[in-house]
Amino acid sequence: MPDTLPEWLRYLESLHPNTIALGLDRVDLVKQRMNLQPKFPVIVVGGTNGKGSVCAMLEAILDAAGYRTACYTSPHLLNYNERVRINKQAVSDQSLCASFAEIEKVRGDIPLTYFEFSTLAAMQLFMGQQVDVAILEVGLGGRLDAVNVFEGDCSIVSSVDIDHTDYLGETREQIAFEKAGIFRQGRVAICGDLDVPAAFVQHAEMIGARLLCVGRDFGFHSHQGQWDYHSLSGTRTALPYPALRGEFQLLNASAVLAALDVLKPLLPVSMSAIRRGFTEVQLTGRFQFIPGRPQLILDVAHNPHAARALAKNLASMPPCPHRYAIFGMLKDKDGVGVAKALDPYIDTWLIAGIDVSRGASAEEMMDVLHQAGVSGNVVAFPDIAHALAHACNVASENDRITAFGSFYTVAEVMAARSLRVQ
Repeated sequence: MPDTLPEWLRYLESLHPNTIALGLDRVDLVKQRMNLQPKFPVIVVGGTNGKGSVCAMLEAILDAAGYRTACYTSPHLLNYNERVRINKQAVSDQSLCASFAEIEKVRGDIPLTYFEFSTLAAMQLFMGQQVDVAILEVGLGGRLDAVNVFEGDCSIVSSVDIDHTDYLGETREQIAFEKAGIFRQGRVAICGDLDVPAAFVQHAEMIGARLLCVGRDFGFHSHQGQWDYHSLSGTRTALPYPALRGEFQLLNASAVLAALDVLKPLLPVSMSAIRRGFTEVQLTGRFQFIPGRPQLILDVAHNPHAARALAKNLASMPPCPHRYAIFGMLKDKDGVGVAKALDPYIDTWLIAGIDVSRGASAEEMMDVLHQAGVSGNVVAFPDIAHALAHACNVASENDRITAFGSFYTVAEVMAARSLRVQ
């Protein structure tokens, strides 16, 4: 067996012929062999965008309330360990290797993908550490995602938009049906998207889940730097804005409070913990400002829905002399849609390829911008680090540099600047 975490990760990547292989049969069989039946509450979080923010807020609030929290998210930025956290701390290489070895012993000839292996390892570690609550982020879709082998006491879908069409369907309703797969009979499902898909309503009715929707069953009102939350359970007033930037984060925060209302009998949380959690929550690469001049903003926006949110955030900022973009994407993403959404807020596009199998080359990124018809100048570089170095050399201290398009893009900028995940 492999000895180190890098060796294990290379091994996991070689086990299954496909990076993504949706379906629960394989992972569920190994789960049963390992007797992975958590006794603690489980919150399952899905969505096209915003699910990382929802997980981070839940983790921050429940930690502030004194619970031993566990959180499983993906993908990571710099280190694999970021995916598996206990008490807001990434687990050790040693713990991960031991869990991988245990899975390898019991899986026999069952082929598991990298993500399926990861999901089982995370739950085994959470159970071994006797956590009080686990927050599990769906990797892709919901219905056939490995996370869905675990029963959620409450499920949250933060948003629904077009992404991963090769796997989830071409229309928003088809994608919504896949995401609704995390709903459970007799449990509460929460929709944090103001445009509630019909598939959510139909699926919840069919399986007997209780669907709570923002704008109907709960909501928020912002005023003078604070906001109020209201629901069928009551109101919470004078709440601090989440430390995560962007007005849209109040939608995510409202979904979080709706979940905490539902889980109150299992996980009571005080108002002071809620306020502290919102104030202290951190999530790297989500409209993140890096200290210094020129201004550097990191955002993992990698589909048109996320790009529109980033564009709205940029539109709310004070004007600056020149606006640079460091832009790299995966070739199976809608790069044209992302570029069109952000074109009004970019003067110069600095593009580079991403050196992974799914990464678009600089030439492909040039074609994306040509198809999008962007109005700004376009300059190509061999990699993201060179694009960043150029931006920092030519930008004045009052200019703005925004790096976006992929987790890989943000990760390469962070590595070049020796930044750490918060």
